[in-house]
Amino acid sequence: MLSIRDCLDYCDLTDDEVALIAEHEGIPDAAAAQMACGLVQTPEGVLLLTNYMLDLVERATERGDVQKAREARKLCERFMADHPLPH
Repeated sequence: MLSIRDCLDYCDLTDDEVALIAEHEGIPDAAAAQMACGLVQTPEGVLLLTNYMLDLVERATERGDVQKAREARKLCERFMADHPLPH
């Protein structure tokens, strides 16, 4: 049986990226990891995950949480580099 860590390693997701997805969706990290591992397998899923992260950047910026916005943007940029969308 695969652990959540095995799943994240296979999908090349970090704990921090999963935490952002969990925050966006309001679900536990384990559920976010399972969801993200499935979504990251398709271009549409990668786009959805990218939009989740960008949404959190926007929310943090709107409420004036500069540190959170900076961290979320950095994680989003890493995610996009690791999971580029086809043109």
